[in-house]
Amino acid sequence: MSALFADEVAEFLKSNPGFFEQYADLMAQIFVPHPHGGRAVSLAERQMLTLREKNRATEGQLTELIANATENDEIAQKVHRLSVGLVSAESFIATIYLIGLHLRDDFGVPEVSLRLWEKPAFPGELPEFVAISPELEVFVDTMQQPYCGSTAGFGAHAWFGAAAEHLRSQVLIPLRGENGSIGLLAMGSDDPQRFYGEMGDLFLVRIGELVSAALVRVAKSST
Repeated sequence: MSALFADEVAEFLKSNPGFFEQYADLMAQIFVPHPHGGRAVSLAERQMLTLREKNRATEGQLTELIANATENDEIAQKVHRLSVGLVSAESFIATIYLIGLHLRDDFGVPEVSLRLWEKPAFPGELPEFVAISPELEVFVDTMQQPYCGSTAGFGAHAWFGAAAEHLRSQVLIPLRGENGSIGLLAMGSDDPQRFYGEMGDLFLVRIGELVSAALVRVAKSST
């Protein structure tokens, strides 16, 4: 059968939906190849198999959507708990502590580190204010979104100390104040697939905004 003739037949059947009602016996007389090889099946059986495959595909998509929705809801709950914790923090040191606590214990991030370059006027030295390279600070200034991927480059993975050599993926979240960047939040994992380039970053952006706002607030109260 030529392609043109086959197209004409297909167009005729689409334009005449009552054809098989008029010739109902043809449904049992026409046999087509089984979709998975082997024996031939009737047109009616072939249609049933097609519907079953579509149903399985739809069920698979629905299951995936439900799983994604459940995961997103769980992350949203964690972000909410982080928000409540940051709002309740009354000091700069308490805020830094809560950031690490929530990200490690609630989000299950193995390694968390923070570097800041706008030090508030309060006594004492904190590791979060250890100087970083000018190149990294410039890089943070130009970041449009969080970085997710390997630990190669940037130098931030060294902030994790002895754990650095075991890390295989990381997230770098720029922290911003009223006049530009104020720091960088880094999270690392020994799982190379925990943080990857194609992952969604909506919640990471939200976490960056929350942490930035909290740090700016308590820094002002410390002056």
